[in-house]
Amino acid sequence: MPRNIEIKAAVRDRRTLLARAKALWGSPQRLEQEDLFFPCPNGRLKLRVQVPGPSYLIAYSRPDARGPKTSRYSTAVAPEPKALAACLRSALETGRTVVKTRLLFLAGRTRIHVDSVRGLGDFLELEVVLRPGEGAAAGRAEARRLMGELGVRPSDLLVGAYADLPSTRTTRVPAKRSCQPRPSFSHQAHR
Repeated sequence: MPRNIEIKAAVRDRRTLLARAKALWGSPQRLEQEDLFFPCPNGRLKLRVQVPGPSYLIAYSRPDARGPKTSRYSTAVAPEPKALAACLRSALETGRTVVKTRLLFLAGRTRIHVDSVRGLGDFLELEVVLRPGEGAAAGRAEARRLMGELGVRPSDLLVGAYADLPSTRTTRVPAKRSCQPRPSFSHQAHR
């Protein structure tokens, strides 16, 4: 199962953060994402409707802890996310929905996300993709280095997923979204 090292942090100054990221990695890709979470006994399960597409079903497991942590994940392209959402809803309870605009920067094997999450605010995520057999220590060191370059303080770090934060509302996946499968970035880390 693929692994990465992740951090999630609150953003204190979005303008400064974006200026630093653009100076280091150029212009980001803009993604509109809606994540519909479903109850799962082993980690988390979400359907990501994404524009531009493709959309994904994502299962992942990571500890709810501050700081760089290992996440194990599995993804499947969802060419018909509306139908898949209906199927999942018929079998499982519907969890929370998180709607966000994501600015995606790539720094080698690391995905840098600057997210504006509806009802919650602005956040930064780092995902350092680990190579098969690679220990987590190298990924944690890379995450800490990038945190320093972006001005992330230990007090900015968060625990859990956006769906765990208090202001997230339960909503429905909009029927009007149309996500056609288009390979827009590497399949290695889609969270």
